[in-house]
Amino acid sequence: MPRTKSKSKSKSKKQPTPETPALSKKEQSALKRKATKEREEFIAYTSATLFGSLFLGLFLFPFGGPKVAGGAVGAIVSMALSYKYPRKALWLFLIYMPFGGTVVYMVAGGNALFQVAKDAFYIPAAIALYQECKKKRLPFLLPKGLKTPLNILLAFCIVTLLLVNGSQQFIGKRPGEQPIVMGLLGLKVLLGYLPLIACAYYLIRSKRELLFLTRLHVVLAIICCVLGLAQYNMLLTGICKSTDSFAVEGADLFKASLEAKCLVGGSLLYSTSQGVIRLPGTFVSPWHWAWFLISNACLTYATAFSDPNIFWRLGGLAGMAIVFVNAVICGQRIALILVPIVIIILLILTGQIANLKRFIPIAVGLAVVIAIGMAMFPGIVQERLDSAVARWNASPPTEFIASQAEFTSKGQEGIFGNGLGRATNSTRAFGKGKLIETYYPKLLYEIGPVGTIGFLALVTTLTVITFKIYRRVKEQNLRSFGASFWVFILIISYNTYWYPLDTDPVAIYYWFLAGVILKLPEIEKQEQEKKLLEEPELNNIKRKRQDRLKKA
Repeated sequence: MPRTKSKSKSKSKKQPTPETPALSKKEQSALKRKATKEREEFIAYTSATLFGSLFLGLFLFPFGGPKVAGGAVGAIVSMALSYKYPRKALWLFLIYMPFGGTVVYMVAGGNALFQVAKDAFYIPAAIALYQECKKKRLPFLLPKGLKTPLNILLAFCIVTLLLVNGSQQFIGKRPGEQPIVMGLLGLKVLLGYLPLIACAYYLIRSKRELLFLTRLHVVLAIICCVLGLAQYNMLLTGICKSTDSFAVEGADLFKASLEAKCLVGGSLLYSTSQGVIRLPGTFVSPWHWAWFLISNACLTYATAFSDPNIFWRLGGLAGMAIVFVNAVICGQRIALILVPIVIIILLILTGQIANLKRFIPIAVGLAVVIAIGMAMFPGIVQERLDSAVARWNASPPTEFIASQAEFTSKGQEGIFGNGLGRATNSTRAFGKGKLIETYYPKLLYEIGPVGTIGFLALVTTLTVITFKIYRRVKEQNLRSFGASFWVFILIISYNTYWYPLDTDPVAIYYWFLAGVILKLPEIEKQEQEKKLLEEPELNNIKRKRQDRLKKA
């Protein structure tokens, strides 16, 4: 009897589940042949692409030198492989983006080609997915409710480009300016990453891939923040020189510069004589780093409260803690103020504050980390808080936004604005532009009141649709992920301070996370179908065990 019992146990353990069905030898050999064919195809395609790009690089070398030739080779290989393997390219796009500033200034020496290197992954991948959707008769413009406001906004932007930028190009053109190019680049900055909604929707095909996405961003946040801490330590210890060493005039002591860059990232300000610090982390400037920290307050929070695995929940907690530490030391007041505010908003709007089982351990853990940090660096924490309060009192953000809005509205003539790209940072190489540091006044200056209302209608529609969709999800963890992502979309949709939707990483995370939210109901449906398939099998196993116990 004991021998029979052990055999039956081993049989029940070996019995395949619906998730891992046993494959016949014929099926296994077919899979091996398929893998071999794909590997051979990859080698042949990559070899041909590399050969062609090297030929072009050798042709360009005498004219542009090694940087231009190397950049051309890298761009062609990246674009060709991204078009062939769009899903892998999108993952690489998300991984490369936080380190883009470091690659541009610490590796490529500020080469302008590398500033758009991430788009060599994104654009071909988006085109390939669009063609795949067209072939399979799947919608690429998602969600459907976005079609009307997007078409209206796009039509108005094209009219502005033709009438305003066009007239600037051909009537009274300033020497060296290219208003049409400014307009096209301004349109790309405004709506260029909107296709990421569809890219995210078709990239995330299962709960496993959703968890991979969230866990990947926790890992990226921790790596970038560790590099940010290392950068800060190298400045404190004198391994990297302070801004005082490079300053020529008194005003230079208060400006971030590339001469002061340290370890990673780009423009940096560390003036020991004035007690001023602005760290860029792994990004091109301190502003970009601040918004990376604000974005990751949402992403790490989502994993800390929503991941089904306790190990990754602890990883999310560690990510939240190190993001908060970097928000304190980076010197950017907006990060210091918004990171804790965003976490509080998330706790309230996602309902996790009532989930005591998860809220209390995470709250205690964060409190301990913050207490240790304040005990170890009381001077730094107090200095940052005093600086933030002093700056707020000297120039309240509300007054600053109001003055910017008043400035743009007073100079407004007609309904079309001053032209697309005229207040966009990345277009200044092609013409003179205005520095407007608030988002909706910037849009008002560029595309006028009608265009600004059109953009507000677009983001409002997206915010409402994503809210309705995530509220339809019943599974607790998926719903919590959706709530966390939606809060980020809500905050960015109506934030007018600075222009995060014009730059990395917010311009990418905003549209991408909207696509992830749209996918959640389908992922929930997949999980429900899996459970339905598993239940009969599990019931059979339980019944057989009960029968064996009765016989024993």
